[in-house]
Amino acid sequence: MQRAIERRGIPTVSVTVARDVTERAKPPRALFVPFMMGHHFGVPFHRALQRRVLTAALERLELAERSGEIATLPVTWAEARRQGDAIERELGLKR
Repeated sequence: MQRAIERRGIPTVSVTVARDVTERAKPPRALFVPFMMGHHFGVPFHRALQRRVLTAALERLELAERSGEIATLPVTWAEARRQGDAIERELGLKR
């Protein structure tokens, strides 16, 4: 899909949680986030982290030096989950 979009002159970036699959698929540009499947932008309500993922993905458009390059967001799932739990407690959604 990305290659078809790119052929039309629109640059793309893949946000992935499955590095091995991305390495085989070789999309034009990719950002690997070491999160659980289905949590490509982190945890609910964690706006700062979601913005960080989105900003890092958009930066790939400028910073990727070669096709197929995969950048890694330097954050862990455990860290994201801990921060997410704290945010949910602050919002009164979790005790």
